[in-house]
Amino acid sequence: MKKSHTLIVLSIFIFTLVCPMLMGCKKSSKVDAARLNEVIVYTYDSFCGEWGSGPEIARLFEAKTGIKVTFIDCGDGVQILSKALIEKNDPYADVLLGLDNNLTEKAGESGVFEKFKPSNASVLADGLEEELGGNWIMTPYDYSPFAIIWNSLSGIPAPACLEDLTKDIYKKKLILMDARTSTPGLGFETWVNKVYGDKAADYMKRLEPSILTMAPGWSVGYGMFTDGEAPLVISYTTSPAYHIEYGEGDQYKALTFSDGHVMQVEGAGLVKGAKNPGGAKKFIEFLISESAQNVIPGTQWMFPSNKNVVLPASYDTIEMPKILK
Repeated sequence: MKKSHTLIVLSIFIFTLVCPMLMGCKKSSKVDAARLNEVIVYTYDSFCGEWGSGPEIARLFEAKTGIKVTFIDCGDGVQILSKALIEKNDPYADVLLGLDNNLTEKAGESGVFEKFKPSNASVLADGLEEELGGNWIMTPYDYSPFAIIWNSLSGIPAPACLEDLTKDIYKKKLILMDARTSTPGLGFETWVNKVYGDKAADYMKRLEPSILTMAPGWSVGYGMFTDGEAPLVISYTTSPAYHIEYGEGDQYKALTFSDGHVMQVEGAGLVKGAKNPGGAKKFIEFLISESAQNVIPGTQWMFPSNKNVVLPASYDTIEMPKILK
């Protein structure tokens, strides 16, 4: 009896240990199954916001595949990578969307991406993937040269080059973005480095009196510009198309500088260890399809990476400046 009693107690003890484990496994499989119907995308505010490309692209993707897209606003491209690095050992996102060619080296070194070449990659405009490193860590979905946008009704003359921006007439007249948190901020830093080389720091010191603020991201900085807080802002050659499209006239000009310009190419990449890699791959392939790319010009106000997309008439006046290599 004593031996039987011991066996009964032991059996109950083992059951109390094993049963929750089995229940836990069963619950986990349900969670995993649910995640196969959702793609989680880390991106930036102006993409996933009300007026960005994100909501419509998500709607079209779900209608085609039945897979839901959940966008998580991380602020801007630099912050997207930072968040993914923190979660590297147990990633939450399936796709990172919004890093650019100025972050290619850091993205490659980070180890957060799984290489993936979309099956429909042939639709991409020539040279864009090479701008992102040519190794399919990221797939390009839009692009545009950086430019200084000038309010032609401001009463100040248009600068003709980067050096002009250091003149006294432009004191507190320029809005830039922080390179630590913003891809346009990093783009301006890259632009200065291309033009000035080892004298870039001296240039930035001379430029300081002209800078009204270093905004944390493009949305904040460009919003300040359109609110009239300063007549100059770092943005894109394509930005004036927005104002033309919505009947705001052509007072906002993308200036062509004699120095030449640098290009931004934005990409989306598959997260290594993603919970839904299959859904993530489908999303990236859909992102460069004509269905999604037709949304880009009128919401992101950038050139679509798909070479087959027809641009709106508001893009007709955009001039492509000389691009520095």
